[in-house]
Amino acid sequence: MNSTTPPRTPRESLPAHQSHVPALPALPPSPNLALDQLVRDRRAAGESLVHLAFGEARLPLLPGIADALTAGARRTAYGPVAGREGAREAVAGYFARRGLPTEADRIVLAPGSKPLLMALQLTVPGDVLLPAPAWNTYAPQAALAGKRAIGVPVPASCGGVPEPSALRTTLTRARAEGLRPRLLVLTLPDNPTGTLASPSLVRELCALAHAEDLLIVSDEIYRDVLHDPSATPFLSPAEVAPDRTVVTTGLSKSLGLGGWRIGAARFPQGDLGRRLHDGVVAAAGELWSTLSGPMQDVAAYAFAEPPEVAARLRDAARLHGAVARAVHRIAVDAGALCRPPTGAFYVYPDFAPLRRELAARGVTDSDSLARRLLEESGVVVLAGHLLGDDPRALRFKAATSLLYGDENEQRQALAAEDPVGLPHIAESLARIAAAFARLTGRRAPAHDLSEIAR
Repeated sequence: MNSTTPPRTPRESLPAHQSHVPALPALPPSPNLALDQLVRDRRAAGESLVHLAFGEARLPLLPGIADALTAGARRTAYGPVAGREGAREAVAGYFARRGLPTEADRIVLAPGSKPLLMALQLTVPGDVLLPAPAWNTYAPQAALAGKRAIGVPVPASCGGVPEPSALRTTLTRARAEGLRPRLLVLTLPDNPTGTLASPSLVRELCALAHAEDLLIVSDEIYRDVLHDPSATPFLSPAEVAPDRTVVTTGLSKSLGLGGWRIGAARFPQGDLGRRLHDGVVAAAGELWSTLSGPMQDVAAYAFAEPPEVAARLRDAARLHGAVARAVHRIAVDAGALCRPPTGAFYVYPDFAPLRRELAARGVTDSDSLARRLLEESGVVVLAGHLLGDDPRALRFKAATSLLYGDENEQRQALAAEDPVGLPHIAESLARIAAAFARLTGRRAPAHDLSEIAR
Protein backbone atom coordinates (compact mmCIF):
# COMPACT_ATOMS: atom_id res chain seq x y z
CA MET A 1 0.00 0.00 0.00
CA ASN A 2 1.69 3.19 -1.18
CA SER A 3 -1.09 5.66 -0.48
CA THR A 4 -1.18 7.85 2.60
CA THR A 5 -4.95 8.01 2.28
CA PRO A 6 -6.62 4.95 3.83
CA PRO A 7 -9.18 3.20 1.63
CA ARG A 8 -12.83 3.98 2.23
CA THR A 9 -14.99 1.35 3.82
CA PRO A 10 -17.96 0.47 1.57
CA ARG A 11 -21.42 0.81 3.04
CA GLU A 12 -22.99 -2.58 3.59
CA SER A 13 -26.48 -3.12 2.20
CA LEU A 14 -29.25 -3.82 4.66
CA PRO A 15 -31.66 -6.71 4.04
CA ALA A 16 -34.97 -5.56 2.56
CA HIS A 17 -36.88 -6.17 5.79
CA GLN A 18 -34.45 -3.82 7.60
CA SER A 19 -34.49 -1.04 5.01
CA HIS A 20 -36.29 1.25 7.43
CA VAL A 21 -33.31 1.20 9.81
CA PRO A 22 -31.18 4.35 9.39
CA ALA A 23 -27.78 3.45 7.94
CA LEU A 24 -24.62 4.47 9.72
CA PRO A 25 -22.47 6.98 7.80
CA ALA A 26 -19.92 5.31 5.53
CA LEU A 27 -16.74 6.42 7.29
CA PRO A 28 -13.23 5.47 6.24
CA PRO A 29 -10.84 4.03 8.84
CA SER A 30 -9.29 6.62 11.15
CA PRO A 31 -6.47 8.00 8.97
CA ASN A 32 -3.81 8.37 11.64
CA LEU A 33 -4.46 4.86 12.97
CA ALA A 34 -4.41 3.50 9.42
CA LEU A 35 -1.09 5.19 8.73
CA ASP A 36 0.35 3.87 11.99
CA GLN A 37 -0.58 0.35 10.86
CA LEU A 38 0.90 1.04 7.42
CA VAL A 39 4.20 1.97 9.09
CA ARG A 40 4.14 -1.17 11.25
CA ASP A 41 3.52 -3.37 8.20
CA ARG A 42 6.16 -1.79 6.01
CA ARG A 43 8.78 -1.73 8.74
CA ALA A 44 8.08 -5.41 9.36
CA ALA A 45 8.79 -5.92 5.65
CA GLY A 46 12.19 -4.25 6.08
CA GLU A 47 11.51 -0.66 5.05
CA SER A 48 13.11 2.25 6.87
CA LEU A 49 10.48 4.95 7.44
CA VAL A 50 10.42 8.22 9.37
CA HIS A 51 7.05 8.19 11.10
CA LEU A 52 5.52 11.66 11.54
CA ALA A 53 1.87 10.66 11.09
CA PHE A 54 0.81 9.54 14.57
CA GLY A 55 0.52 11.75 17.64
CA GLU A 56 1.73 9.32 20.24
CA ALA A 57 4.02 10.47 23.05
CA ARG A 58 6.71 7.80 23.28
CA LEU A 59 8.03 8.12 26.83
CA PRO A 60 9.42 5.57 29.29
CA LEU A 61 7.04 4.31 31.96
CA LEU A 62 7.54 5.92 35.38
CA PRO A 63 8.17 3.43 38.23
CA GLY A 64 5.44 4.91 40.42
CA ILE A 65 2.87 4.54 37.66
CA ALA A 66 3.90 0.92 37.14
CA ASP A 67 3.53 0.34 40.89
CA ALA A 68 0.04 1.89 40.85
CA LEU A 69 -0.99 -0.46 38.05
CA THR A 70 0.32 -3.46 39.97
CA ALA A 71 -1.45 -2.35 43.14
CA GLY A 72 -4.74 -2.18 41.27
CA ALA A 73 -4.37 -5.50 39.48
CA ARG A 74 -6.81 -7.27 41.82
CA ARG A 75 -9.58 -4.77 41.11
CA THR A 76 -11.51 -7.05 38.80
CA ALA A 77 -15.05 -6.00 39.78
CA TYR A 78 -17.11 -3.37 38.04
CA GLY A 79 -16.96 0.01 39.75
CA PRO A 80 -19.02 3.21 39.63
CA VAL A 81 -19.68 4.35 36.06
CA ALA A 82 -18.23 7.82 36.67
CA GLY A 83 -15.19 6.40 38.47
CA ARG A 84 -14.21 5.69 42.07
CA GLU A 85 -14.33 8.64 44.42
CA GLY A 86 -10.59 8.62 45.14
CA ALA A 87 -9.70 8.77 41.47
CA ARG A 88 -12.25 11.51 40.81
CA GLU A 89 -10.90 13.51 43.75
CA ALA A 90 -7.40 13.28 42.28
CA VAL A 91 -8.67 14.66 38.97
CA ALA A 92 -10.57 17.41 40.78
CA GLY A 93 -7.33 18.35 42.56
CA TYR A 94 -5.50 18.40 39.23
CA PHE A 95 -7.97 20.97 37.88
CA ALA A 96 -7.94 23.00 41.09
CA ARG A 97 -4.15 23.40 40.85
CA ARG A 98 -4.74 24.89 37.39
CA GLY A 99 -7.16 27.55 38.57
CA LEU A 100 -10.37 25.54 38.14
CA PRO A 101 -11.84 24.64 41.56
CA THR A 102 -13.72 21.40 41.01
CA GLU A 103 -15.90 19.02 43.01
CA ALA A 104 -15.31 15.31 42.52
CA ASP A 105 -18.97 14.80 41.61
CA ARG A 106 -18.38 16.86 38.44
CA ILE A 107 -15.68 14.47 37.16
CA VAL A 108 -16.20 11.46 34.91
CA LEU A 109 -13.40 9.00 34.11
CA ALA A 110 -13.32 6.94 30.92
CA PRO A 111 -11.06 4.70 28.82
CA GLY A 112 -9.49 7.71 27.09
CA SER A 113 -10.87 11.14 26.27
CA LYS A 114 -12.22 9.91 22.90
CA PRO A 115 -15.21 8.10 24.46
CA LEU A 116 -16.00 11.15 26.56
CA LEU A 117 -16.03 13.36 23.47
CA MET A 118 -18.28 10.84 21.72
CA ALA A 119 -20.61 10.67 24.71
CA LEU A 120 -20.92 14.46 24.66
CA GLN A 121 -21.84 14.32 20.99
CA LEU A 122 -24.57 11.82 21.85
CA THR A 123 -25.80 13.85 24.82
CA VAL A 124 -25.97 17.37 23.37
CA PRO A 125 -28.39 18.05 20.49
CA GLY A 126 -27.36 20.27 17.60
CA ASP A 127 -24.46 20.51 15.17
CA VAL A 128 -20.75 20.99 15.88
CA LEU A 129 -18.46 23.93 15.12
CA LEU A 130 -14.87 22.82 14.52
CA PRO A 131 -11.63 24.60 13.71
CA ALA A 132 -10.45 23.94 10.16
CA PRO A 133 -8.07 22.12 10.29
CA ALA A 134 -8.80 20.06 13.40
CA TRP A 135 -7.96 16.70 14.96
CA ASN A 136 -9.29 14.04 12.61
CA THR A 137 -11.61 12.40 15.19
CA TYR A 138 -13.97 15.32 15.89
CA ALA A 139 -15.81 15.32 12.56
CA PRO A 140 -16.33 11.53 12.28
CA GLN A 141 -17.70 11.45 15.83
CA ALA A 142 -20.18 14.17 14.88
CA ALA A 143 -21.24 12.13 11.84
CA LEU A 144 -21.71 9.00 13.97
CA ALA A 145 -23.93 11.04 16.30
CA GLY A 146 -26.04 12.21 13.35
CA LYS A 147 -24.67 15.77 13.44
CA ARG A 148 -23.10 18.06 10.89
CA ALA A 149 -19.51 19.21 11.45
CA ILE A 150 -19.20 22.88 10.48
CA GLY A 151 -15.63 24.01 9.81
CA VAL A 152 -14.44 27.51 10.70
CA PRO A 153 -11.15 28.89 9.31
CA VAL A 154 -8.16 29.09 11.64
CA PRO A 155 -5.69 31.83 10.61
CA ALA A 156 -2.08 31.50 11.74
CA SER A 157 -2.60 34.28 14.30
CA CYS A 158 -5.36 32.41 16.14
CA GLY A 159 -3.43 29.58 17.78
CA GLY A 160 -5.58 26.80 16.37
CA VAL A 161 -9.01 28.16 17.30
CA PRO A 162 -11.62 29.81 15.03
CA GLU A 163 -11.24 33.48 14.24
CA PRO A 164 -14.20 35.23 15.97
CA SER A 165 -15.51 37.20 13.00
CA ALA A 166 -15.27 34.08 10.82
CA LEU A 167 -17.16 32.17 13.51
CA ARG A 168 -19.95 34.79 13.46
CA THR A 169 -20.18 34.58 9.68
CA THR A 170 -20.22 30.78 9.81
CA LEU A 171 -22.99 30.78 12.41
CA THR A 172 -25.15 33.05 10.28
CA ARG A 173 -24.62 30.96 7.16
CA ALA A 174 -25.15 27.63 8.95
CA ARG A 175 -28.44 28.75 10.47
CA ALA A 176 -29.61 30.09 7.11
CA GLU A 177 -28.96 26.62 5.70
CA GLY A 178 -31.11 25.02 8.38
CA LEU A 179 -28.29 23.74 10.59
CA ARG A 180 -28.37 24.02 14.37
CA PRO A 181 -24.87 24.84 15.65
CA ARG A 182 -24.72 24.12 19.37
CA LEU A 183 -21.26 22.75 20.26
CA LEU A 184 -18.03 24.72 19.83
CA VAL A 185 -14.90 22.57 20.10
CA LEU A 186 -11.63 24.27 21.06
CA THR A 187 -8.30 22.47 21.42
CA LEU A 188 -5.78 24.14 23.74
CA PRO A 189 -2.94 23.78 22.80
CA ASP A 190 -3.91 22.87 19.28
CA ASN A 191 -3.68 19.67 17.31
CA PRO A 192 -2.61 19.89 14.43
CA THR A 193 -0.78 23.23 14.46
CA GLY A 194 1.09 22.93 17.78
CA THR A 195 0.09 26.48 18.76
CA LEU A 196 -1.95 28.01 21.60
CA ALA A 197 -4.73 30.59 21.46
CA SER A 198 -4.02 33.78 23.37
CA PRO A 199 -6.03 34.65 26.52
CA SER A 200 -7.62 37.61 24.74
CA LEU A 201 -8.82 35.38 21.92
CA VAL A 202 -10.21 32.82 24.37
CA ARG A 203 -12.15 35.60 26.13
CA GLU A 204 -13.57 36.84 22.82
CA LEU A 205 -14.70 33.35 21.82
CA CYS A 206 -16.27 32.77 25.23
CA ALA A 207 -18.21 36.04 24.93
CA LEU A 208 -19.41 34.95 21.51
CA ALA A 209 -20.41 31.53 22.85
CA HIS A 210 -22.46 33.24 25.57
CA ALA A 211 -24.16 35.57 23.08
CA GLU A 212 -24.96 32.70 20.69
CA ASP A 213 -25.80 30.15 23.41
CA LEU A 214 -23.07 27.71 22.40
CA LEU A 215 -21.71 24.97 24.64
CA ILE A 216 -17.90 24.92 24.68
CA VAL A 217 -15.96 21.67 24.69
CA SER A 218 -12.38 22.54 25.64
CA ASP A 219 -10.07 19.66 24.73
CA GLU A 220 -7.08 20.30 27.01
CA ILE A 221 -5.27 17.00 26.65
CA TYR A 222 -2.11 18.90 25.64
CA ARG A 223 -2.28 21.45 28.45
CA ASP A 224 0.72 19.92 30.22
CA VAL A 225 2.73 19.87 26.98
CA LEU A 226 3.30 23.62 26.82
CA HIS A 227 6.95 23.98 25.86
CA ASP A 228 7.57 27.06 28.02
CA PRO A 229 4.63 27.75 30.36
CA SER A 230 6.28 30.91 31.73
CA ALA A 231 6.35 32.44 28.23
CA THR A 232 3.03 31.07 26.95
CA PRO A 233 0.05 32.05 29.16
CA PHE A 234 -2.73 29.49 29.22
CA LEU A 235 -6.34 30.49 29.80
CA SER A 236 -9.00 27.80 29.88
CA PRO A 237 -12.46 28.70 28.58
CA ALA A 238 -13.72 27.16 31.84
CA GLU A 239 -12.20 30.13 33.68
CA VAL A 240 -14.05 32.64 31.49
CA ALA A 241 -17.30 30.78 30.77
CA PRO A 242 -17.56 28.37 33.71
CA ASP A 243 -21.27 27.71 33.27
CA ARG A 244 -21.03 26.49 29.66
CA THR A 245 -17.61 24.77 29.33
CA VAL A 246 -16.82 21.06 29.55
CA VAL A 247 -13.09 20.29 29.79
CA THR A 248 -11.61 16.97 28.65
CA THR A 249 -8.13 15.67 29.37
CA GLY A 250 -6.20 12.44 29.75
CA LEU A 251 -2.81 10.83 30.35
CA SER A 252 -2.04 9.74 26.79
CA LYS A 253 -0.05 12.79 25.73
CA SER A 254 1.50 14.19 28.88
CA LEU A 255 2.73 10.87 30.33
CA GLY A 256 2.85 8.62 27.28
CA LEU A 257 0.07 6.28 28.45
CA GLY A 258 -1.89 6.19 25.20
CA GLY A 259 -2.29 2.43 25.18
CA TRP A 260 -3.64 2.40 28.73
CA ARG A 261 -6.61 4.62 27.78
CA ILE A 262 -7.22 6.96 30.74
CA GLY A 263 -9.33 10.07 30.19
CA ALA A 264 -11.35 12.48 32.31
CA ALA A 265 -13.95 15.17 31.84
CA ARG A 266 -14.80 18.13 34.07
CA PHE A 267 -18.40 19.37 33.96
CA PRO A 268 -19.58 22.85 34.98
CA GLN A 269 -21.57 23.66 38.08
CA GLY A 270 -25.25 24.45 37.81
CA ASP A 271 -28.21 22.73 36.21
CA LEU A 272 -26.68 22.54 32.72
CA GLY A 273 -23.52 20.97 34.08
CA ARG A 274 -25.53 18.40 36.03
CA ARG A 275 -27.62 17.49 32.98
CA LEU A 276 -24.51 17.13 30.84
CA HIS A 277 -22.79 15.03 33.50
CA ASP A 278 -25.80 12.77 33.91
CA GLY A 279 -26.22 12.39 30.15
CA VAL A 280 -22.58 11.38 29.69
CA VAL A 281 -22.80 8.94 32.61
CA ALA A 282 -25.93 7.42 31.05
CA ALA A 283 -24.12 7.03 27.71
CA ALA A 284 -21.09 5.60 29.51
CA GLY A 285 -23.24 2.98 31.20
CA GLU A 286 -24.21 1.65 27.78
CA LEU A 287 -20.86 2.13 26.02
CA TRP A 288 -17.97 1.34 28.38
CA SER A 289 -19.52 0.73 31.83
CA THR A 290 -16.51 2.04 33.77
CA LEU A 291 -12.81 2.73 33.49
CA SER A 292 -11.02 -0.49 34.42
CA GLY A 293 -10.11 -0.85 38.10
CA PRO A 294 -6.31 -0.95 37.67
CA MET A 295 -6.40 2.15 35.47
CA GLN A 296 -8.35 4.01 38.13
CA ASP A 297 -5.47 3.35 40.53
CA VAL A 298 -3.13 4.77 37.89
CA ALA A 299 -5.39 7.81 37.47
CA ALA A 300 -5.51 8.42 41.22
CA TYR A 301 -1.70 8.33 41.38
CA ALA A 302 -0.88 10.31 38.23
CA PHE A 303 -3.48 13.08 38.58
CA ALA A 304 -2.30 13.67 42.17
CA GLU A 305 1.04 14.67 40.58
CA PRO A 306 3.63 13.36 43.04
CA PRO A 307 7.20 14.66 42.52
CA GLU A 308 8.20 12.05 39.91
CA VAL A 309 5.15 12.89 37.79
CA ALA A 310 5.71 16.65 38.10
CA ALA A 311 9.35 16.20 37.06
CA ARG A 312 8.38 14.02 34.10
CA LEU A 313 5.87 16.61 32.88
CA ARG A 314 8.60 19.29 32.89
CA ASP A 315 11.21 17.10 31.21
CA ALA A 316 8.81 15.80 28.57
CA ALA A 317 7.53 19.28 27.68
CA ARG A 318 11.12 20.45 27.23
CA LEU A 319 11.93 17.47 24.98
CA HIS A 320 8.77 17.88 22.91
CA GLY A 321 9.52 21.57 22.42
CA ALA A 322 13.15 21.03 21.38
CA VAL A 323 12.35 18.45 18.70
CA ALA A 324 9.25 20.27 17.41
CA ARG A 325 11.28 23.47 17.01
CA ALA A 326 13.93 21.52 15.11
CA VAL A 327 11.41 20.19 12.60
CA HIS A 328 9.86 23.65 12.35
CA ARG A 329 13.22 25.15 11.40
CA ILE A 330 13.81 22.42 8.82
CA ALA A 331 10.43 23.19 7.22
CA VAL A 332 11.08 26.93 7.15
CA ASP A 333 14.58 26.45 5.71
CA ALA A 334 13.02 24.29 2.97
CA GLY A 335 10.88 27.27 1.95
CA ALA A 336 7.62 26.43 3.73
CA LEU A 337 5.51 28.69 5.87
CA CYS A 338 5.14 27.20 9.34
CA ARG A 339 3.72 28.45 12.62
CA PRO A 340 6.30 28.29 15.45
CA PRO A 341 5.18 25.48 17.78
CA THR A 342 4.56 26.41 21.40
CA GLY A 343 2.69 23.34 22.66
CA ALA A 344 1.96 19.67 21.95
CA PHE A 345 4.36 17.95 19.51
CA TYR A 346 3.21 18.99 16.07
CA VAL A 347 4.22 21.28 13.26
CA TYR A 348 1.97 22.19 10.34
CA PRO A 349 4.05 23.38 7.38
CA ASP A 350 2.52 25.05 4.34
CA PHE A 351 4.45 24.62 1.08
CA ALA A 352 2.32 27.20 -0.78
CA PRO A 353 5.38 29.40 -1.56
CA LEU A 354 6.76 26.48 -3.57
CA ARG A 355 3.57 25.62 -5.45
CA ARG A 356 5.11 26.23 -8.88
CA GLU A 357 8.14 24.03 -8.23
CA LEU A 358 5.99 21.31 -6.69
CA ALA A 359 3.44 21.38 -9.52
CA ALA A 360 6.27 20.72 -11.98
CA ARG A 361 6.93 17.54 -10.03
CA GLY A 362 3.29 16.43 -9.94
CA VAL A 363 2.49 17.73 -6.46
CA THR A 364 -0.67 19.83 -6.58
CA ASP A 365 -2.56 19.17 -3.33
CA SER A 366 -2.16 17.80 0.17
CA ASP A 367 -2.74 14.21 -0.90
CA SER A 368 -0.08 14.22 -3.62
CA LEU A 369 2.28 16.08 -1.27
CA ALA A 370 2.00 13.38 1.41
CA ARG A 371 2.23 10.59 -1.19
CA ARG A 372 5.42 12.05 -2.69
CA LEU A 373 7.12 12.28 0.72
CA LEU A 374 6.28 8.65 1.44
CA GLU A 375 7.15 7.20 -1.95
CA GLU A 376 10.25 9.29 -2.59
CA SER A 377 11.79 9.59 0.87
CA GLY A 378 10.04 7.21 3.26
CA VAL A 379 8.71 10.09 5.36
CA VAL A 380 5.12 9.51 6.55
CA VAL A 381 2.94 12.54 7.34
CA LEU A 382 -0.79 13.17 7.77
CA ALA A 383 -2.14 15.12 4.78
CA GLY A 384 -4.04 18.28 5.64
CA HIS A 385 -7.27 17.32 3.86
CA LEU A 386 -7.63 14.44 6.33
CA LEU A 387 -7.89 17.10 9.05
CA GLY A 388 -10.62 19.12 7.35
CA ASP A 389 -8.20 21.48 5.60
CA ASP A 390 -8.63 22.66 2.00
CA PRO A 391 -7.59 19.65 -0.12
CA ARG A 392 -5.88 21.98 -2.61
CA ALA A 393 -3.60 23.39 0.08
CA LEU A 394 -0.02 22.09 0.35
CA ARG A 395 -0.16 21.41 4.06
CA PHE A 396 0.32 18.42 6.35
CA LYS A 397 0.73 17.59 10.01
CA ALA A 398 4.05 16.27 11.23
CA ALA A 399 4.02 14.64 14.68
CA THR A 400 7.52 14.91 16.12
CA SER A 401 7.03 12.72 19.21
CA LEU A 402 7.94 9.47 17.46
CA LEU A 403 11.54 10.57 16.85
CA TYR A 404 12.80 9.79 20.36
CA GLY A 405 13.75 6.17 19.69
CA ASP A 406 13.36 3.09 21.87
CA GLU A 407 12.94 3.17 25.64
CA ASN A 408 16.65 3.59 26.42
CA GLU A 409 16.97 6.31 23.79
CA GLN A 410 13.90 8.04 25.19
CA ARG A 411 15.58 8.17 28.60
CA GLN A 412 18.66 9.70 27.02
CA ALA A 413 16.53 12.26 25.22
CA LEU A 414 14.66 13.26 28.40
CA ALA A 415 17.94 13.76 30.25
CA ALA A 416 19.93 15.40 27.46
CA GLU A 417 20.66 19.11 27.58
CA ASP A 418 20.56 19.10 23.76
CA PRO A 419 18.31 16.21 22.69
CA VAL A 420 18.37 17.11 18.98
CA GLY A 421 22.11 16.50 18.99
CA LEU A 422 21.72 12.87 20.04
CA PRO A 423 22.75 10.64 17.11
CA HIS A 424 19.43 8.82 16.70
CA ILE A 425 17.40 12.06 16.72
CA ALA A 426 19.92 13.90 14.55
CA GLU A 427 19.77 11.13 11.97
CA SER A 428 15.97 11.39 11.73
CA LEU A 429 16.15 15.18 11.45
CA ALA A 430 18.70 14.88 8.67
CA ARG A 431 16.38 12.49 6.79
CA ILE A 432 13.49 14.94 7.15
CA ALA A 433 15.65 17.81 5.85
CA ALA A 434 16.78 15.70 2.90
CA ALA A 435 13.18 14.67 2.16
CA PHE A 436 11.95 18.26 2.13
CA ALA A 437 14.86 19.28 -0.11
CA ARG A 438 14.22 16.39 -2.50
CA LEU A 439 10.54 17.32 -2.59
CA THR A 440 11.28 20.84 -3.76
CA GLY A 441 14.39 20.15 -5.79
CA ARG A 442 16.49 22.30 -3.46
CA ARG A 443 19.71 21.47 -1.68
CA ALA A 444 19.21 20.63 1.98
CA PRO A 445 20.85 23.27 4.20
CA ALA A 446 23.64 22.15 6.50
CA HIS A 447 22.01 22.51 9.92
CA ASP A 448 23.99 23.14 13.08
CA LEU A 449 22.30 20.60 15.33
CA SER A 450 23.50 22.44 18.44
CA GLU A 451 21.43 25.46 17.37
CA ILE A 452 18.55 23.90 15.45
CA ALA A 453 16.05 23.83 18.33
CA ARG A 454 16.69 27.34 19.54
